[in-house]
Amino acid sequence: MNILLKLIKVFPPELSHTIALNSLKILYFLNLIHLFFPKPKTQKVSLFGMDLANKLGIAAGLDKNGDFIDPLGALGFGFIEVGTITPLAQKGNPKPRIFRIFNENAIINRLGFNNKGVDHLVQKLKKRKFSGVVGVNIGANKESTGQDRINDYLSCFRKVHEFCDYITVNISSPNTPNLRDLHQSDNLIDLLNAIEGEIKKVNFVKPIFLKISPDESRESLEFIIQAVDESGFSGLIATNTTINKDNLQNSNYKELTGGLSGKPLMNKATKTIIDIKNISPNIGVIGVGGVMSREDFHEKLNSGACLVQIYTGFIIHGPKIVNELLK
Repeated sequence: MNILLKLIKVFPPELSHTIALNSLKILYFLNLIHLFFPKPKTQKVSLFGMDLANKLGIAAGLDKNGDFIDPLGALGFGFIEVGTITPLAQKGNPKPRIFRIFNENAIINRLGFNNKGVDHLVQKLKKRKFSGVVGVNIGANKESTGQDRINDYLSCFRKVHEFCDYITVNISSPNTPNLRDLHQSDNLIDLLNAIEGEIKKVNFVKPIFLKISPDESRESLEFIIQAVDESGFSGLIATNTTINKDNLQNSNYKELTGGLSGKPLMNKATKTIIDIKNISPNIGVIGVGGVMSREDFHEKLNSGACLVQIYTGFIIHGPKIVNELLK
């Protein structure tokens, strides 16, 4: 299996991703997945009103369309977040748009919310066999601006809220033009108010999170936290990728546009968690960004995260990382 994983990495990034996930899917259908990737024995936890098998989840971006929920769930994750999904299917940004930096355990991506659209995801959510917690990360189509952009979030919310266990509102991708402007005061308040209106309309009682950027100033972070504390949101997911690539050792990648994830993001994302908890000790935080080892996993928890997600660590190290983090 290790040889196969190494061979997969030889292919272009997006092809490697597709081959790897479909290989996992085949193992799942053949009931062989636990032969290669034993499911870890873990202690159940209850957080945000959800019962989870453990504190480790897969972050949005790995399974954008919900095509691999069951095989990923079989690996032993406590929860799975699918998406980012948008109302309409879109191709995303031109290729090449993923750059793997293996010697630094890092990835730069500028995918741009490529996905099959929310209706496709809803069908996958309805058919899933995985009984664990599944969240949906919602976003806006690239061409939407102003009120249309807010309407995109509302459209996704309406369609997925019955079929998932929590929702994440993603305002932090650096790869959709001006999306991060939603961190700004007036824009954020308009978005939160609009979503709260929908929460009340459908009597939504499940958790809802705001996924934020690691590149915000202290002043911006304080405003975001205050707005979330005063809203019906359950907490924050910290963080998305960073546009700052100063700590990359390989200078060939420093000028690339896109979001940096993986080990170079670990300290920055973790510091954001610490800052959040210093500003508002009681706010709930799901930590994500740079988790490559069991030590990283526990550092996120010790810094104040209630739960932890992985993305780049899974891509670089493969499914075996689940057992390594939870053993």
